[in-house]
Amino acid sequence: MTVRIYSKKNTPAGDIYIVIEKGILSALYMGKEDFLEGEEVLPLQFDPSDPLIKKCSIQLGEYFDGQRKKFDIPIEPHGTEFQKAVWKELCLIPYGETRSYQDIAVKIGKEKAVRAIGQANKANRLPIIIPCHRVIGKNKSLTGYAGTRTEIKEVLLSLEGANYIK
Repeated sequence: MTVRIYSKKNTPAGDIYIVIEKGILSALYMGKEDFLEGEEVLPLQFDPSDPLIKKCSIQLGEYFDGQRKKFDIPIEPHGTEFQKAVWKELCLIPYGETRSYQDIAVKIGKEKAVRAIGQANKANRLPIIIPCHRVIGKNKSLTGYAGTRTEIKEVLLSLEGANYIK
């Protein structure tokens, strides 16, 4: 069985749990509740000294300090082809900018899939790295993050200086 390792990073958006598997960032969890829910059945080993854990922790720190706009961490998102198309498009949204769910649907050629875009965002196991927080309502309002947690989205968008409506 593959050993999966994790650590925790305290940030202005709350504790972020970093999970590494086979030398690749497997997941970032926004808070303990999400971490426990997402990792409850899989064996994990706490190892904050792992080089990739350290690199990810440093880069997250730089992001929250306003010094990093792009991440250089090996990832391999697992999802459906639709989800992967959405996540690829999210990675093209520049730091400090936002797009609507409708914008993303149009960009991937699925104009009527606005709700499915929201579900793909919710299924994103690599928030911040794959910036689902940059997707907001068509009217520039904040909509759910990790389901319903708009306060996290607000912290991240404010940090980036993005334009949105509370």
